[in-house]
Amino acid sequence: MKVPSIEEAKRLLSEAGKLNPGPWVNHSIYTADAARNIASYHRELDPEIAYVMGYLHDIGRRYGISHLRHIIDGYNFISQMGYEDCAKVSLTHSFPLKNLDSYSGNNDCTNEEFDFIKEYIAGVNYSAYDELIQLCDALTTPRGFCLLEKRLVDVALRYGINDLTVLKWKATFRIKDKFESKIGMSVYDLLPGIKETTFMD
Repeated sequence: MKVPSIEEAKRLLSEAGKLNPGPWVNHSIYTADAARNIASYHRELDPEIAYVMGYLHDIGRRYGISHLRHIIDGYNFISQMGYEDCAKVSLTHSFPLKNLDSYSGNNDCTNEEFDFIKEYIAGVNYSAYDELIQLCDALTTPRGFCLLEKRLVDVALRYGINDLTVLKWKATFRIKDKFESKIGMSVYDLLPGIKETTFMD
């Protein structure tokens, strides 16, 4: 697969964190840890590839504070390096439900960018890696691992809800169920400190 090495991924995130410091950096690191932990028990996934994809899923935030725009910025940034599989996750991680209207946040893209994302998401087949990062994105905060419900409500409180929010939540839970069926255990068993993080204020 076309993904950077772990060393390069860490360099890219470190650089991005200096350009746009914020809690998103720690969230990315925990997402990577969750992805690697789950992939380690999944026969079809490479834990190192999963780790890199988790590490860089929000890399578009290197350009500053943004909403929907961060996914196209991340896609373009990673695509230019030739890492198409990793770039794909930059676009897909926000859409467990394949509908752009389900996005939690503002549309700060140009019309051309929005149309590109809409066409891309409609036409792409999600791989196990895409779904893994969608899941792990929803299992982590900047302070650690947490129950899905905590993360989903946190996002809803910060960005609001829409007519598709519950459908998006259900899609995320279906992904969780799919992975648990594959690995034969609860994903929560693979996320150390989840109880403490979930019940933090």
